[in-house]
Amino acid sequence: MTRTSLRTHRCGALRNEHVGQRVRLGGWVHRRRDLGGIAFIDLRDRDGLVQVAVGPDWSPPELIASAQTLGPETVVLVEGEVVARPPAMRNADLATGEVEVHATALRVVGPAETPAIPVARGKGEELPSEELRLRYRHLDLRRPELQANLILRHRLAQRARRVLTELGFLELETPILTKPTPEGARDYLVPSRVHPGEFYALPQSPQIYKQLLMVAGFDRYFQLSRCFRDEDLRFDRQPEFTQIDIEASFVTQEDVVGYVEAVLVALWDEAGHQIERPFKRLTWREAMERYGTDKPDLRFDFPIADWTAQVQPLRVPFFQSATNGARVRGIAVARGGTLSRKDVDQLAEAAKTMGASGLAWVKRQGEQLSGSVGKHFTAEALGHIGVGDGDVALMTVGPDRVTSPALDRVRREVIRRLAPQPKLAHAFCWVVDFPLFEPDPETGKPVFAHHPFTSPHPEDVSKLDSEPFACRALHYDAVYNGNELGSGSIRITDPEVQRTVFRHLGLSPSEIEARFGFLLAALAAGAPPHGGFAIGFDRTVMLIAAANSMRDVIAFPKTTAARALFEGAPAPARPEDMAALHIKVVS
Repeated sequence: MTRTSLRTHRCGALRNEHVGQRVRLGGWVHRRRDLGGIAFIDLRDRDGLVQVAVGPDWSPPELIASAQTLGPETVVLVEGEVVARPPAMRNADLATGEVEVHATALRVVGPAETPAIPVARGKGEELPSEELRLRYRHLDLRRPELQANLILRHRLAQRARRVLTELGFLELETPILTKPTPEGARDYLVPSRVHPGEFYALPQSPQIYKQLLMVAGFDRYFQLSRCFRDEDLRFDRQPEFTQIDIEASFVTQEDVVGYVEAVLVALWDEAGHQIERPFKRLTWREAMERYGTDKPDLRFDFPIADWTAQVQPLRVPFFQSATNGARVRGIAVARGGTLSRKDVDQLAEAAKTMGASGLAWVKRQGEQLSGSVGKHFTAEALGHIGVGDGDVALMTVGPDRVTSPALDRVRREVIRRLAPQPKLAHAFCWVVDFPLFEPDPETGKPVFAHHPFTSPHPEDVSKLDSEPFACRALHYDAVYNGNELGSGSIRITDPEVQRTVFRHLGLSPSEIEARFGFLLAALAAGAPPHGGFAIGFDRTVMLIAAANSMRDVIAFPKTTAARALFEGAPAPARPEDMAALHIKVVS
């Protein structure tokens, strides 16, 4: 299938079975070595490398002369015979390492200037800076590591499509130019030339459209959808990203969870990992109580515990603020006695960055206790909270909104510093029963915890008006090794419940009609019970590929400043283009 008019095989495909065959190859010069009258060229294409040998016994003089001038990244066509390497010359680190090609013809078809960044690297050789690599992305993408990541991405996308098609889902496309709706981040706006002063928005997700497809009777939908969010970026975020988006009708949460598990198990299987299902379940409250986060890393222990009752009789000054809902919570770190005082001080600073007032600690070594509050404890008191010989207790005090993120950060830092052996390599779980609303940190008024189309738990619908913060959502997150893979929910299908949710978010009846009238009209036309999920595809590929950043699994990513360094975007628009769009930039 790879044969063309110019080549018979890809470079990385040659094996012992091809010995004796004449082949034509095309590729890039990865390295060139001149040894004792014979030149060796590592020729590279997307399948890998093969060694091409140029020598006087089989190569004409003009080919030898040409080979001596080849610079790195030059594109050449090579013809020759596949020959078995002598046993002492075989390269076990190379898939093609048992053979080489004796070149009888060579033609330069793509002369190359000296590359701005190297593609070939020796073992242990550091990469150029990421900024430089993004600026010369066409060269960076030639690196075998990035090519392997993008080939894996292709395979994963195709596997997801096969699984969902076998489950009866239809791949349907939704608009890119759409209407602004609240999804949790700022929209990218696109001005309309033909409608002065009006704007499209790029979709943060196809949320409303996939619900409309359910109302329209398509039953099961999926899409590898492009989504856009104007938000601050991190190593695992991009302003434009891809999600495996699904929606199904006449389903409950259990059905959707089953579909998503089928896809995730298949994706990890595609990469050679066997995953068991069903995944573990945690309620949101359980996850926050034991791990301080709604995306816990279950490969490791070190759960968070409530020690308020145990420490109150000790009258530790640091804990005296544990009143009016504040609690003393902590982590019993097995073998934490190896943490140095410097380590503990840095853990305390990490807790402070998350809003905690500090971190109290006690180290136990036999009957000897030390630490910032060690004098207040006894070995027996530590035993009651699960701190044994060689362990350390790390504690803080405050309301849950402070102690949860602080101890989550401390727990992650402890795991990083102690590097314990994980209990399992692949820790999947579901986090369910999220709150429907959360208080705005400034006003205290309800804001949606995820998006405003999530159905309240049936048992909590009666509390929508009287106790909105007590309402649970039919919302579920898939978590893997401490990373959120995606979110989903059962949707609101009752127009009046949907209006109530909008009112809680501070929208007036006229605003509701202007922004969501088309959705409410569709729901009133007969909407089946439906729900869905969105798997963050870029993040999933990053985790399966064990890449350091999402930028390593996207062909042309943006920087953390949302800039595309290769093509130079964003860039100023021409005055005439701005005029056509009826836009004037005010500095």
